Amino acid sequence: MSSKDHSAKKVIPIAAAVPDQGDTSMHMAGQKIYPRSVKGFFANWRWAMVWVTQIIFYGLPWVEWGQRQAVLFDLTVRRFYLFGLVLYPQDLIYLTGMLIMAALSLFLFTAVAGRLWCGYACPQTVYTEIFLWVEKMVEGDRSAHMRRDDAAMSAGKFGRKFAKHFIWLAMAIWTGYTFVGYFTPIRVLGQEVLALDLGSWEIFWTIFYGFATYGNAGFMRESICIHMCPYARFQSAMFDRDTLIVTYDTQRGEPRGARSKKADLSKLNLGSCVDCSLCVQVCPTGIDIRNGLQYQCIGCGACVDVCDTVMDKVGYPRGLIKYSTENAIANRWTQQQVKKHVFRPRVLVYTTILMGIVTAIVVTLATRTPFKVDVVRDRGVMARVVEAGKTENVYRLQIMNATESDQHYRVTVTGLPGLTVTSEDTILVKSTEARTLPVRVQAPFEAAAPGSHEIHFEIESLDSPGRLREESKFVIPK
Repeated sequence: MSSKDHSAKKVIPIAAAVPDQGDTSMHMAGQKIYPRSVKGFFANWRWAMVWVTQIIFYGLPWVEWGQRQAVLFDLTVRRFYLFGLVLYPQDLIYLTGMLIMAALSLFLFTAVAGRLWCGYACPQTVYTEIFLWVEKMVEGDRSAHMRRDDAAMSAGKFGRKFAKHFIWLAMAIWTGYTFVGYFTPIRVLGQEVLALDLGSWEIFWTIFYGFATYGNAGFMRESICIHMCPYARFQSAMFDRDTLIVTYDTQRGEPRGARSKKADLSKLNLGSCVDCSLCVQVCPTGIDIRNGLQYQCIGCGACVDVCDTVMDKVGYPRGLIKYSTENAIANRWTQQQVKKHVFRPRVLVYTTILMGIVTAIVVTLATRTPFKVDVVRDRGVMARVVEAGKTENVYRLQIMNATESDQHYRVTVTGLPGLTVTSEDTILVKSTEARTLPVRVQAPFEAAAPGSHEIHFEIESLDSPGRLREESKFVIPK
């Protein structure tokens, strides 16, 4: 037997570094995944994002702005309230801009550092993290959970399962209630719940959103990310060899294998990887990052944290698994070289476009006129000659007040000699409401030749800065 074989025969696992290895076959396709809990830098970031996103989601509907809910999408009256902004369906351009911003942000983050959204802020990831924490508190750690699932049903097992699902369902229903609270004032919704007077719309969406949360975070988990999320399929179009991704340093880690903590790696001909499989056990999608980049990887960094912990225990440098780029691993780049290549032309283009759109939206929101006007010539009333030899046209004028205070508006008209508004020229529109009323406009018969002539309505707010100009036609009969 060679010295190499003899050394391999004496290999012993590092028990201190690899506690409770478990059964890695649980990560095979079609098998339930039991992700191990992990602590570390990236785990802390994930939990920080859980707290931030959930404080915003659950807390925002309870924030008041003046005498109303700060953020409310009131579909009944077709008005959207965003703190001091009041938006109407006609403001769809702002929604379009925000969707474009979200898409470009996703492209930018993906080009820079892969699936950051998936790993840290996606609702599927966030709620799965919360539900897994509840599961751990009720059923114990990974090993205890696996043993309990393999055991026959008992009173203790049933009690723990019941408690877990009860908590999951309570959280899911509260999530559904909060979601509906963005469309029906949440305090009004609470009163309806207490009075058992919920509308069918509220009942449906509370149950639907709650059931989706319960099913996705409690049962489907990684299946959503792997099989249902389209982002996993087209992410490769936004990746290149300078994108930061979770990578395994093959040159340093291979050949992998168990060894004594005090073993001399040069004599054993082994790399830094002790083949503990913990990187597989902590992975929420059950992949082995040592096999290279895979579309199932959501970039959460759990394997980085656990591998660094193992490296600390065996006395090896950290970074066997880390956020890096394919070029950096292949060319053994320093951190400065990696950063230099991360901020490349593609990233700069995405950033420039994104900043341009953000600036445009902020400027237009800051300078927009706080009311909207629509002028339509009343086709039900023909142009007619009235007393004093004047020609009269009737228009329907709609003014939408986008402020939260009553506003007075003055209507004037220009475009023909002697053109005047003969109906009420000062209009009161209450806060956040729209008012439609007829406006009569007269001109001397001899002001222009028979036919259609362009005129302009000017509507000026008397209580706040703002003036709008709308075009219409004035008809003089033959």
